[in-house]
Amino acid sequence: MEPYQAPMDKNSISDKALKPAAGGIISLGMLKDVWAFRGFVISSVKREFHSRFVNARLGILWLVLQPLAMILIYTLIFSELMKPSLPGKASKFAYSIYLCSGLLTWSLFSNLLNRSIGIFVHNAHLLKKIHFPKLCLPLVAIFSSLVDFAIIMAIFVGFLLLTGEFPGVVIIGCVPPLAVLIALTVGLGVFLGVINVFYRDVEQTMGIVLQFWFWLTPIVYFDMSLPQIAKSFLAVNPIWPVINAMHRIFVEGAYPIWRTLIYPCVLSLIVVFLGMFSFWRLHGEIVDEL
Repeated sequence: MEPYQAPMDKNSISDKALKPAAGGIISLGMLKDVWAFRGFVISSVKREFHSRFVNARLGILWLVLQPLAMILIYTLIFSELMKPSLPGKASKFAYSIYLCSGLLTWSLFSNLLNRSIGIFVHNAHLLKKIHFPKLCLPLVAIFSSLVDFAIIMAIFVGFLLLTGEFPGVVIIGCVPPLAVLIALTVGLGVFLGVINVFYRDVEQTMGIVLQFWFWLTPIVYFDMSLPQIAKSFLAVNPIWPVINAMHRIFVEGAYPIWRTLIYPCVLSLIVVFLGMFSFWRLHGEIVDEL
């Protein structure tokens, strides 16, 4: 598939879109031209999606088979063999639902963060050859991750319907915590992505950090099983309130405790500002360094 290229003449894209205005981190001209290049964003998402299944006999079916296999394996192992008990829940699927809802949320976070950190380095060929607003790249990362997440979540919802464990209308409560998670992840990812252009160890280091972060977040285990020193980490772990919100929706069938999302929401605003500020300050040096 040939990559989409929006018109490249001087009248089609303003200088403000390619060079941040001195008066602010993001100018209105930048946002308008990002919108003008929405075709570039869409085609980039499609190209990334299809490139993963080139020469694969089953094609995009792998995108369904892999998460389906994960859900079936967890259900078989934890519901039929190990049979761990979830406090206050009699359903044999309770722990599988607890585990899958946490893992799906974490996968959105980790995939989007990894994509965001590498957006400039991994797209160096585009940045050098094509004239387009660099803010399009975080959008490509967001939509690519959301496509993957939506497919896996649809399979998970199908599993809940088949087992009679669908939470009902409270599922709409997923929207606010996921929106906070996306903002937090993209802000942090863009900030680290800019630094990664100049110090390539950042991307590799975050791979290790994410492994520790995963096991320090109650996804596989319950928060009440943690020692006190580990529980103190949960107070500053911005991902835990989001994971906990998803657990309440899918396991308890209840809306999140909204006040618990205040901390990650405020933090997401801070990191989004830091991400955009770092992009604004180092925008002109990114292509030269690549």
